[in-house]
Amino acid sequence: MSTVAATSRTSAPTQSGPIRVMVVDDSVVIRGLIARWIEAEPDMAVAASMRTGRDAVNNIERCDPDVVVLDIEMPDLDGISALPLLLAKKRDLVIIMASTLTRRNAEISFKALSLGASDYVPKPESTRELNAADTFKRDLLFKIRNLGARLRRSVVAAPPLAPVAPPPGPVRAAPPRPAASDAPVALRPFGMIAPRALLIGSSTGGPQALLTLVAEIGPVIDRVPVLITQHMPPTFTTILAEHLARASGRPAHEGVDGEIVEPGRIYLAPGGLHMRVVRKGAGAAIALDDGPQVNFCKPAVDPLFSSAIDVWQAGLLALVLTGMGADGMRGGKAIVEAGGSVIAQDEATSVVWGMPGAAAHAGICGAVLPLNQIGPKVVRMFSGARA
Repeated sequence: MSTVAATSRTSAPTQSGPIRVMVVDDSVVIRGLIARWIEAEPDMAVAASMRTGRDAVNNIERCDPDVVVLDIEMPDLDGISALPLLLAKKRDLVIIMASTLTRRNAEISFKALSLGASDYVPKPESTRELNAADTFKRDLLFKIRNLGARLRRSVVAAPPLAPVAPPPGPVRAAPPRPAASDAPVALRPFGMIAPRALLIGSSTGGPQALLTLVAEIGPVIDRVPVLITQHMPPTFTTILAEHLARASGRPAHEGVDGEIVEPGRIYLAPGGLHMRVVRKGAGAAIALDDGPQVNFCKPAVDPLFSSAIDVWQAGLLALVLTGMGADGMRGGKAIVEAGGSVIAQDEATSVVWGMPGAAAHAGICGAVLPLNQIGPKVVRMFSGARA
């Protein structure tokens, strides 16, 4: 039987009920594995288990999941073809693409994000690896829990920090946001030193935000180095660097250990490695390491942010964009204490207001802005504006 629907749960998601998950994968082994993981979590339930994208599309309204874990390669109707059909039937559906770490699947996953998928998670490359799939399990459950919970929190509407228009460019309309925290956001003055390097940290929703941003800050890229940490696995960061080069019209590549950092270039932390910067003569160089995860991530944002202080001291501007967790907050705090500046993306334009929200509520930001205002603000700051 190709489809299994859970009929014992209520079909309408509630703010207090479990997050309902539909698992769509043509491998019975992976479907069963994911289903067992989900059912073992007290705040999750399997709404349905489907073998093909066609099964998912035909049953989405009946099963009414909050989250769909969608395989890319399936018979009859593959994941990338099923994605827009699922969103057409349930606009606010959270879809997490699941694919092995091949170049082709990385490209397809990027396309899926542009079509409305919320995130992606790399699968083990063969069923022989499933018993050692701790990283896959942790990442998948973390993303289901954080992305699915947005639907529950969005029941209580909250205004954004400031009225905003939808961002231009390739950024998609994101699903409902978590309600804004009641804690006030206190801004601080920007640093007095003109920035000499631009640092960016991002995670969930980051690829689309980055592509929009780099297209708007060409004059800045021409003058200073731009260093980015995006939470991504290997292969995916290779593809993202190529997309950043096309979007910006400037050279962009994964950082190489020991290479000199130069203005006019975008350096992206490679998947699976932390990227730092170190002094080298009168300039700076990339330093990669395969050390432990930081904030449960590798690459992580905090190592990049903190290391840059030794090179550029107060001459830093750091951007914390959409993403889960709080990575970038500690590094951003260190930058501010050294005399630099931090800008966070606002909640209304973030897919997940975790990382930027943590930075905002830590009181380290000179501004909390919608995505379509960050690029122009960055250009003005590198042109001498301090407010």
